Amino acid sequence: MANVKPVPDGYHTVTPYIVTAGVAKLIDFLKNVLGATEISRHQRPDGSVMHAEVRIGDSVVMMGEAGEGGKHFPAMLHVYVDDVDAGYRRALQAGATSLREPADQVYGDRSAGVQDVFGNQWWLAKHVEDVSAEEMERRMAAAK
Repeated sequence: MANVKPVPDGYHTVTPYIVTAGVAKLIDFLKNVLGATEISRHQRPDGSVMHAEVRIGDSVVMMGEAGEGGKHFPAMLHVYVDDVDAGYRRALQAGATSLREPADQVYGDRSAGVQDVFGNQWWLAKHVEDVSAEEMERRMAAAK
């Protein structure tokens, strides 16, 4: 056992885990909107998804449906993407609702927010400019 890594290859120290009804539909949403790749899916005898994993970029998102008596709860995730505007449009076409339209932010990211039909918030971002702390303070003061 000494050669076993504490964090498996392809995973990060922190991995989000979403517990929601309709995991199969959430996986489809993530494939459509964020180009996710399904890694695994394990179903219970009743067909519900006990555990599933998808890869989005270099990160894994785990998910499952709550067992009997368990609670579903939404998540809020920040995802860097190549094209915020296109991802935002795909999310709306896939049934998400807008939380914030794509816009450039004072801290150097272009970002947008959507909420999927399961209640999860997905904040899409692309870093477009390196901004110093001083410049960010100046921009924030000017925006007041």
